[in-house]
Amino acid sequence: MLLEKTTRMNFLFDFYQALLTDKQRSYMELYYLDDHSLGEIAESYGVSRQAVYDNIRRTEAMLEEYEEKLCLLEKFQQRTQMLLQLTMGITEQSMTAEEQLVLIEQLKEWD
Repeated sequence: MLLEKTTRMNFLFDFYQALLTDKQRSYMELYYLDDHSLGEIAESYGVSRQAVYDNIRRTEAMLEEYEEKLCLLEKFQQRTQMLLQLTMGITEQSMTAEEQLVLIEQLKEWD
């Protein structure tokens, strides 16, 4: 569960980091990407551990809100799944050319 949340937050951060403040971006990078503890981040910034915790939780909520509205991660996952399907269909020759074209058209619509 924790790994799933971390992975999800990393993806959401990748998609939406440009919408965050510098401090939010920095805290999220240190916590999720560099695996720093709340205490380490707090010490680096001269703030309380609670302040870092609150900032990270608010930022996580913001990222989830962005995803709810923009669906960039969901679309990415759908495209990835569709490309996998298409690749397997071609390499295993288990998909007709018509089925392949349908998937390609769906991919075009999403871009």
